[in-house]
Amino acid sequence: MKCRIITLFPEFFTSPLSTGLMGKAITAGILDVDIIDLRTYSDDPHRRCDDYTYGGGSGMVLKPEPLFRAIDAAAGEAATVLLTSPSGKVLNQKMVKELYASKDICIVCGNYEGVDHRVVESRVDFEVSLGDYIISGGEFAALVILDAVARYAPGFMSNSESLLDESFENGLLEYPHYTRPEICGGMAVPEVLMSGDHKKIDLWRRGVSIDKTRSVRPDLYRDYLIRKIRGE
Repeated sequence: MKCRIITLFPEFFTSPLSTGLMGKAITAGILDVDIIDLRTYSDDPHRRCDDYTYGGGSGMVLKPEPLFRAIDAAAGEAATVLLTSPSGKVLNQKMVKELYASKDICIVCGNYEGVDHRVVESRVDFEVSLGDYIISGGEFAALVILDAVARYAPGFMSNSESLLDESFENGLLEYPHYTRPEICGGMAVPEVLMSGDHKKIDLWRRGVSIDKTRSVRPDLYRDYLIRKIRGE
């Protein structure tokens, strides 16, 4: 899997891409990640990539020319080009799977007030948001997108079967987990998990998962009920 990240702050990615599962996957060649400094594509003597917004208003906007050049050089014809933006489609597991299926993504990190819209119109396939809140830069979102997508790459996870039971995989939140000791702080592990009866355990986990989704994410629970009625 290939991923190109275009950013004003390449140093932001140094530690996250060299540690944990991500670092191991890059070292092993499971992931091909290239961090591209947008400033190298600026023709400004001071490598400036932003300017004031037409029409007035606060904040700066990323200029189109450096982004045109960076995307054209990095993405190629096969890559899916994303722009991190609070006005984009909200990232979910379905989108993550679709991005992994493309095998080649280019993430443009939005900053300041955003990017010149001509970049969106001519170079970006779609915009992606992490949710209904604002963060200080698209670099945070780019890391989340990359990590979520990379988990589907064979060899990234030590146990790929664990992906099947995670939250959102079946439209429900994941059931709770327990480990040793059996009793801790006066609280015991549910007896059903100690029974060895895997059918009962599966039923318990399914029930708890449904109850948790109904309580915490009524929107997901509603969609779950609709799918159930349709027999999906």
